[in-house]
Amino acid sequence: MKEGWEIKIIGDVCDVIAGQSPEGKFYNSDGEGMPFYQGKKDFGEKFIEPPTTWTSKTTKLASKGDILMSVRAPVGPVNFATEEICIGRGLAAIRSTKELDGDFLFYQLLHLQPDIAGKEGAVFASINKSEIAALPLAYAPLAEQQRIVGILDEAFAGLATAKANAEKNLQNARALFESHLQSVFTQRGEGWVEKSLGECFRLKSGDGLISKSMKAGTYPVFGGNGIAGMHNEFNLSGDNVIIGRVGALCGNARYITDKIWLTDNAFRVVDFCYEFDGAFLTFLLNYKNLRSLARQAAQPVISNSSLKDLVLNFPGLPEQRRITKKLDALATETQRLTSLYQQKLAALAALKKSLLHQAFSGEL
Repeated sequence: MKEGWEIKIIGDVCDVIAGQSPEGKFYNSDGEGMPFYQGKKDFGEKFIEPPTTWTSKTTKLASKGDILMSVRAPVGPVNFATEEICIGRGLAAIRSTKELDGDFLFYQLLHLQPDIAGKEGAVFASINKSEIAALPLAYAPLAEQQRIVGILDEAFAGLATAKANAEKNLQNARALFESHLQSVFTQRGEGWVEKSLGECFRLKSGDGLISKSMKAGTYPVFGGNGIAGMHNEFNLSGDNVIIGRVGALCGNARYITDKIWLTDNAFRVVDFCYEFDGAFLTFLLNYKNLRSLARQAAQPVISNSSLKDLVLNFPGLPEQRRITKKLDALATETQRLTSLYQQKLAALAALKKSLLHQAFSGEL
């Protein structure tokens, strides 16, 4: 510990106010009464977002400048209150004294966040008022707190800009591919035909497989949402287009060239009446967003009957292969850029964590 620093607990230098929710009958969305926040849903990067709910009866209040902590699923995220608000049981307010800079406390709570573990309750992981008050705090003289805050403010502003740029570039890379995919299937040239899916081919389900048979083996098991496990046998080999039939990601199409086990939660495309390049057909089916045609039940499901009238536009086999070659190249580049920007975002998060560690171990 740096000379002049000491370890205190939050309860020594802060007041902790546990939230309490008014009855639901007092809530409104018309701006009547006090702004009301229940949990992390309205947290911004540092400051809480404008209210969407108000209450005509108040319970526990947080003041402008208080730090709000999410105390239920997830536990630990923090934001500043920007005005006086009523807080529900999903939040606690932490009010620092004059000897403790609020931003110094905020940054330290960010630093502590990964280590803040609430009690496992029946429904939520949570942390209570006394547990927050008992959190350790590296406490420095006020001038030192303010010096560290100045360094972190400047560094975090730069990191926020870099993160925003990386996220925008990631979004642009994905949008470029989607834009090109759309242009391929909307700006069709000569020789394209229009047929219903049922006129082109049929869908056939895979074979049932119990979950305990998916724990080990050589061959991937594909279900409704992708790979569900491994198995020591296969029931499909060669070039195949498969489609998830059941589940949150039903309708996803994949071009498979390996030996796999296909469960009855997925389809394979069979009985072709027209020539299709497998990779081209996969691009086409994913472009058509088969998930939107799912029957909404407890589990979304697609079927032959729900898809048979879907209109498919496609050219002859040589043109399909030319298009596939271009889309494959663009998809590879998109994946490269996506990986690059994801790595950059991970590096920025690691740098942020490192700066916080340095700040509160006395190394800044």
